[in-house]
Amino acid sequence: MLNRIDLRGGARDPRGLLPRAQLDVSVAVERIRPLVEAVREHGFPAIREATERFDGVRVDRLRVPAEAIADALRTLDPDVRAALTESITRARRVHADQRRVDHTTQVVPGGTVTERWLPVDRVGLYVPGGLAMYPSTVVMNVVPAQVAGVRSLVVASPPQRDNDGLPDRRVLAACGLLGVDEVYAVGGAQAIAMLAYGSTTSADADRPVDAAGPDGVGADRCAPVDMITGPGNIWVTAAKRLLRGVVGIDAEAGPTEIAILADDTADPAHVAADLISQAEHDPLAASVLVTPSTELLDAVERELSRQVAATKHTERVRTALTGEQSGAVLVDDLAAGLLVVDAYAAEHLEIQTRDARDWALRVRNAGAIFVGPYAPVSLGDYCAGSNHVLPTGGCARHSSGLSVQSFLRGIHLVEYDEAALREVAPHVVTLATVEDLPAHGQAVRARFPVGSA
Repeated sequence: MLNRIDLRGGARDPRGLLPRAQLDVSVAVERIRPLVEAVREHGFPAIREATERFDGVRVDRLRVPAEAIADALRTLDPDVRAALTESITRARRVHADQRRVDHTTQVVPGGTVTERWLPVDRVGLYVPGGLAMYPSTVVMNVVPAQVAGVRSLVVASPPQRDNDGLPDRRVLAACGLLGVDEVYAVGGAQAIAMLAYGSTTSADADRPVDAAGPDGVGADRCAPVDMITGPGNIWVTAAKRLLRGVVGIDAEAGPTEIAILADDTADPAHVAADLISQAEHDPLAASVLVTPSTELLDAVERELSRQVAATKHTERVRTALTGEQSGAVLVDDLAAGLLVVDAYAAEHLEIQTRDARDWALRVRNAGAIFVGPYAPVSLGDYCAGSNHVLPTGGCARHSSGLSVQSFLRGIHLVEYDEAALREVAPHVVTLATVEDLPAHGQAVRARFPVGSA
């Protein structure tokens, strides 16, 4: 079922040989550019047209009424509520330890630099709603933003035809559990554009907004945000790339990925189950096994044949596992496997080997690492306390998963007294002269007139 890539017997650079989905985000950017521009120029009418075209829902109002959120929470299945509450509790416990504190450094007597950490003012949190619904993603977006102290949070999630054009009821219930009341029934690239540029959100687009709150957000208007976070399909990813700079983004989190580094001690039933667990997200999901053991690979293949036939989303899983983005990579040993998984830089990386923690600590590139036989990725998706909004497509080489730090900005507060500036002034003037910026030096000289002590 898995395409096999044999990297044994050579010291080849694995990066260009590994399975990858041939998703060209730059092409998708050009495809959605007209839509994004239409939302910027026309607002609600463009959003409504795109929503009807892509989601099959015609909406007259995008903002979800408060009573709909309250009703979704009131009627939420008790077991689901308990599970979401536990997920929130664990996520808050982990993310609370990510808080940063201001720190002042005395550079010289009379000269200090203080680094302050301030939250972004207003954040748009995207929650997908296509092949599956993700109330857990509400938790993963909202908790770190709240811990960071973000003042204004807004959630956007696609409207559902089977919920009267509102987002999934479990998504709404999760918003209610977390106290988020500004929620919009809009998805895809049009949601990202709305969050970035702001928009009226009802058919009464020409009516003056007279119900604005203290942050300028009215019942019929979504004010622009400063940052957008959350995973999505290629069109959401393309819109985030296009609008980076208009707003900040977390990372380009596209179709999900799992890589498993495993040796002959791994249980093939566990490995197969974990590969399937991510493949069921999307036909474009990537599942990659890296192993030096042909015996394990053969056993995993047998388990895949058995388990895929028995799973609910058989065709979706089979499409993902047999696609070009998935595969099994044979390596000489675990050291070679480590090079492969670092080159792949998976969103989720499982280590199922002898001395798993030792190998995990040697990994350089991964969104999140799951160590040993009892830490499957699905634990991290829901209740480990870690965050499941993670970089994909190799972006883990340079990007991190969503965290409290994602919502904080470091600002330097520079305080020098006269004596401290006078002491360093010659160096400032010298460097300004070297760079042919004489006014920079003059800005210092002006504070110390010629002949002053």
